[in-house]
Amino acid sequence: MRKNSGKLMLRITLALVALIVVCGSAVAEEGQESWQPPPPMPDDFDWIQLTSGEWLKGEIIALFEDSLEFDSKELDDLTLDWEDIQQIRSAQTMQVAFLDDTIATGKVLVDGDAVRVVGEEDYESTRLQILSITAGGQGRRSFWSGKLSAGLNIRSGNTDQTEYNANMNLKRRSPKNRVVIDYLGNFSQTDDTTTADNQRATASWNRFLSDRFYLTPLYGEFYRDPFQNIDSRWTLGVGLGYQIVNTSKVEWKVDGGIAYQQTSFADVPVGDPLSNDSPALVVGTGYENKFAGWIKYLFDYNFFIVNEESGSYTHHLSTGFEIDLWGDFDFDVTWVWDRIQDPQEMAGGIEPEQNDFRMIFALSYKF
Repeated sequence: MRKNSGKLMLRITLALVALIVVCGSAVAEEGQESWQPPPPMPDDFDWIQLTSGEWLKGEIIALFEDSLEFDSKELDDLTLDWEDIQQIRSAQTMQVAFLDDTIATGKVLVDGDAVRVVGEEDYESTRLQILSITAGGQGRRSFWSGKLSAGLNIRSGNTDQTEYNANMNLKRRSPKNRVVIDYLGNFSQTDDTTTADNQRATASWNRFLSDRFYLTPLYGEFYRDPFQNIDSRWTLGVGLGYQIVNTSKVEWKVDGGIAYQQTSFADVPVGDPLSNDSPALVVGTGYENKFAGWIKYLFDYNFFIVNEESGSYTHHLSTGFEIDLWGDFDFDVTWVWDRIQDPQEMAGGIEPEQNDFRMIFALSYKF
């Protein structure tokens, strides 16, 4: 009887121990799943939370076409997919454009699908209705971003040669508008003789009609290359565009339109006009692919169909790589191809080459 009682007590004790262990594990597991650190309160910095639960501290630059540009306090510039963001808590004043044409200004709170803009008048909506987010109130310099690059090669001795190039890209982004200004210049001089003088400046204004389609109410370009017999060429036009792909790694857009083009030639045979006007059909595409955190591939192509006196067909292709060096500095390698199908003949029967190729190495600064 004692033996049986001892066995019974042992079984009861083991059962209680097992029950305590199981219950303790369940409670610990439940507590582990449900416990979350309190969300950080925005003070001098913006905060974003990824769907993984991680929080990033820094400054929101802009949200356009499902990509959020964020200047992380520790990780520098980041481009994040909108779908990977769970929460936003902004310390700075933002402008948020919605698909119903509402533009709300204030601090932004995003939690899952819920969106709240806290300003003079609070506004609430859903994240599916957001078209864009830009930092700052109207007129703020934070709407602007840009990149400047320059390259220089000096040779002396038997041959004195100077080569330099400059490239500038400026963007102004507001909730429904984007202004882009580009400049690319190349100059070369050998023994006091100019051997290259090529300059191109473009400006465009895009008005977003949706998160993909945009109208270009104004597009302009200036081009000069006396060695292609172009003293100056001005183009003014309008068009439409569409963003095919836009992720944190890949961007691809296409656009097109109609334009008016006026060309002044550097030299012509006796009796030929020094300038020519032409309507133009303009088509272009731009592609960017950030293979890794330190290198980006770029491709930009535009062509014009004009009358024969203006060249019949001209194009500009620029492609290359941006390689991160340190901080805001990059090293750029760019290949450029300019072509005129029917170049204007110069005096003396000299006909310029159809193609010009350039390889450019430059140090650039982003801001």
